[in-house]
This record gives sequence, C-alpha cells and structure tokens, in this order.
Amino acid sequence: MERYPSLAAETKIEIVGFATQGSGGDDENRLKELLSGVAAQIYPFDRGRKLRNIWRIARLMRRERPSAVVMEGTGIAGGLGLLLGNLLSQVPYIVSSGDAVGPFISSHYRFLGVLFQFYEKLLYRRAIGFIGWSPYLTGRALTYGTRFGMTAAGWSPYPLNEHERRQARQRMREHLGIPKEQIVVGIVGSLNWNSKAGYCYGYELVMALRELERKDITALIVGDGSGKDRLAKLAEGHDNIMLVGRVPREEVSAYLSAMDLASLPQSVDQVGSFRYTTKISEYMAMGLPIVTGKLPMAYDLGDGMIRLDGLKPWERRYIESMRGLLRRLEPEDLIRWQDEVPRELPAFNRGRQVQMTSEFIHDILSEQRRSERERGSAYASEPSIGG
Repeated sequence: MERYPSLAAETKIEIVGFATQGSGGDDENRLKELLSGVAAQIYPFDRGRKLRNIWRIARLMRRERPSAVVMEGTGIAGGLGLLLGNLLSQVPYIVSSGDAVGPFISSHYRFLGVLFQFYEKLLYRRAIGFIGWSPYLTGRALTYGTRFGMTAAGWSPYPLNEHERRQARQRMREHLGIPKEQIVVGIVGSLNWNSKAGYCYGYELVMALRELERKDITALIVGDGSGKDRLAKLAEGHDNIMLVGRVPREEVSAYLSAMDLASLPQSVDQVGSFRYTTKISEYMAMGLPIVTGKLPMAYDLGDGMIRLDGLKPWERRYIESMRGLLRRLEPEDLIRWQDEVPRELPAFNRGRQVQMTSEFIHDILSEQRRSERERGSAYASEPSIGG
C-alpha cells in the first residue's frame, strides 16, 4: 500500500505547506519565504497527479498531525485534500490566495462558476486563517467565514539599486536595439489567451500602438503563452511593438529597467478588482509609473498610478484611453510620474511580510489551543449522570 513518506523525521512537524501551482513554482517559492520564520516543511504537490494529492494531503494530516497546514493557491485538488483532512483529523488549515476563484472560473466557464463559488465559500468557512495577496481578498474570505485574516502582498524577488538599474537599462536597450531617447511602455506576464474575452496581457498595448501616429514610443511585451502568436500577428508591420517571449525569472528586473511606463491591465469586476498582482511590487521597485484601470488598488496605492477610462482592458474604450494617453505623453510627464512612484512601500517589504506571517500563525494557533483547553475544561466540569 502506497504511503507518502513521513515528513516528521526526528521532530514533530509544526507546519506543513504546499502550493497548488505545483512543486518548484513561483507560488511554492513565495510560500517557503512566508513560512521561513516558523518550523515548516513543504509537501511537494504533484500538479501532474492532482487527484492523488487529495488522498495524500488528507492522509498526511491524519497521520502526522501537524499544528496546521498552509495552502498557497485555491486549486480544487489541494482544497479538497484540506477539507477531507480537516474532517478526519481536525487539523486546522490556512489558505493563501491571490484570486477570487469563483468569479475567475465563472469568467472562463459560466456553468462551472456556481460549483466553484460553493467550493470557495466552503473552503474559506472551514479555514482557521486566510493570507490574502490583497486586503480585498482577505475581506472576501472573512465575509465567507474565515476566523482570522492578514495580507501578504508579495515583493520584488530581484530588486536593483539605482546604479544597477542604470547599468541594466543601458545593457538591455542595446541588446533589444531600442534607442536611448525612445519611450518604452511595457508589460511582463503570462500571455494566456482568454477565448471568451478575446484577450491576453499585452493586447491593450498592441491595439493602442497599431493606430498611434507617434513612432518614438515602443511597446515591450515580455512573456509567453497561447496568446503570444496572436499578438505577433496583430503586431505585424509595426516595428515599435516587440514581443521577446519568456525570459529567466532573474532577468525580469533587467527587462523592466528598459521600460519607462508599465501596463497593469485588470478588469473592474469581481476578478480584477480583488487582485494585486506580483507585477505591482516589481514595477514599483523599478520606479515605473503604472497604467491601469479604475481599480481599488489604483486609489489605495495612489502615487505613480495613471488611471484609464473603461472597465475591461480588451474593450474599445480602455484601448482608446491608452492610445490617448500615449499620444499626449511628454518626457516631462514621465519625469513627474516617476518621481511620484514609491519605491519601498511597507506593504511590499519582504521581511515585514515574513515577520507578520510568523506572528499570524503563532497567534491563531495559540488561540486555537486556548479554545480547545477551555472546551475540554468545560466538558470535564459537567456533572456526570448516573452512579
């Protein structure tokens, strides 16, 4: 009978963590960092065998009895494993997430949306804690019944100081063949095509520049995915639209250094309005003003945010607003906006998030144990019936 190897080794496990994106991914790296201040071990979630993870996670919780399990992401296999394990063992669990999963699935598959809304509510209602990538997601989880919540908005994994940034900018612009005086607006992300919306990241830049009379502005799109070829076809004949594909994670900051302005396209709805993305911290760390929609974060973070008209980045109004901004853009505007960008917001400080996560886990587990002792004492003090 197959059994997942014991994680306990010589000492009792305190915390087990796993990321539903899969072992070795960016989400697992984030989780490892967040849990670096507590006694934690990482379960290697096998994304290629999702159903098997359900039983392995439940069995681990029942046999090893960790103090808590922390899941990064809201993948249904991981979530069902937590729910089953919690039912069998009463081991508490904490969810960390950067998306409102019900509305996100609904935006792709309408009929599955109802099921995932139910799953999301059940997952959060039974969770002892929630770590949101934005305060809006944390509020959503608390509304659904999670007892404790906090926000860990992420950080720039490879920041550059000002000297390094200038050197990287010169090197990268020479590598890409972009003149020194050229204005570059760019984006970094997965170019996964949403057939329902007819959109992927970068589409708003391609469509805006296709009809832009100015030739001193270049769009730089960094990333790969099912939408890359579609964008390349739309960009044919426009030399000032560059798609460079996927780049190593440690090189992202260098590509950002070549930019003057960053695009952060999110829909103003129950998917986009709840989110911070990892790109925000990276854009800000590089001093890039961010062009986005009328999202809550665009007002809450404020400085360095340029808000466009339109509710969805694939709609004509949003694209025309982007084109109008670029048409009017002057170098002095860039200088003013770049001066406004906060390079070191506390919300995106890595060390602070690690410390707060450690304290959060310690506090809620202490509260859990206190409640269990009080229930045990109350039960023991009840008078017995019979002789």
